[in-house]
Amino acid sequence: MDSMDRAIHIANYIIEQDTTVRYAASVFGISKSTVHKDVSYRLQSINFALYQKVQKVLQHNLSVRHLRGGEATRCKYNHTKTQHLF
Repeated sequence: MDSMDRAIHIANYIIEQDTTVRYAASVFGISKSTVHKDVSYRLQSINFALYQKVQKVLQHNLSVRHLRGGEATRCKYNHTKTQHLF
């Protein structure tokens, strides 16, 4: 699969699954930098309509990033706290 096909495939996955760059990278077995470059730079010249759709998902992810991080931290410390009780 060449980089153009990969960019389209990853973009479709991100849109359909409403997922993050980091999660898409883990699914496809590539780095998050590669995913970001594919959907933010390569895709723009390949399929501009698809590029615009994936950018909406990425902008939403960026706007809720602080909420996801806070939730992950809260779960981490709640899990640690319960382990020490037993």
